[in-house]
Formats: sequence, C-alpha cells, structure tokens
Amino acid sequence: MPSFIRHPKDFWTGIIFLFFGLAAIIIGLDYPMGSAGRMGPAYFPVVLGALLSLVGLVGVIRSFVRNGEAIGRFHIKELVLVLVAVLLFGFLMRKAGLVPAVLVLVLMAAYASPKFTWKANIVLAVGLAAFAVLMFVKLLGLPMPILGPWFGN
Repeated sequence: MPSFIRHPKDFWTGIIFLFFGLAAIIIGLDYPMGSAGRMGPAYFPVVLGALLSLVGLVGVIRSFVRNGEAIGRFHIKELVLVLVAVLLFGFLMRKAGLVPAVLVLVLMAAYASPKFTWKANIVLAVGLAAFAVLMFVKLLGLPMPILGPWFGN
C-alpha cells in the first residue's frame, strides 16, 4: 500500500462506497428522473447513489489524513459460508419452504463465526424461523409456504 494512504481500512471502505454509489447513479440515469415533488423511477437510486458516493469520498479523503491500522487477514472461508447460506436460502424457499430455508440460513451463516456453538445457534435458528412464520405468513399474509413441496405440501 502506498505510504500516502495512512488508513487503509478507510481507503478501501471509501472505494467500495464510491463504486456502488456511482454504479447506482449510472444505472439510474437510464430512467426518467422526475422532481422532488413528483419522483421518477431514477430519483431514489440516483439520490441514494450520490449520498453513498459522498460518504465514500469522505472515507477516501480521510484515509490520507488520519492514521489507522493495516488491513488484517481476508476471511475467505467465512465470506463463502455466508454467501452460500444466502444463495441456499433463495433456492430452499421454493423447494423446502420458509422454515427449512431459515434454519439453513441461520446455521450456515452462524457457522462462519469463531464463537459458533450448536446449542445456542439451534435455539436462535428455531426462534427466527418461528418469528418469520408469524411475521410474514400469519401477520402479513405473504404467500410463502411454511413447508414446501419437498415435504409434501
């Protein structure tokens, strides 16, 4: 890392924010903007992208002024576990239903933590599955299966 970057974490965080903010602006410009009183489909993503880019720019500038620690180890295994958990959730929602999808999501994502314990995370997964069923299926009435076709429903 060049010596003029004194806080690498702020620098890379700022770069990521700038990237996503500018991407939202560029994608949003393909749609009509509208005005603050009558917003078009581009208004929200462009304004949000501009604010995100501004935060990113502040982070990059701050990385040149403020001292900070170097970037530590990149946690590939943990990143892959969480990503696969989210992808499995999307796949399992259609085939297995809400409860199995939530259980797999919570347990796989929690397994990425060095503080993972089976007992605590099974309790958490069951509690979150019950909360999801109560909130989304019962209270909001969303048409998602509690148990899917794999379980005979």
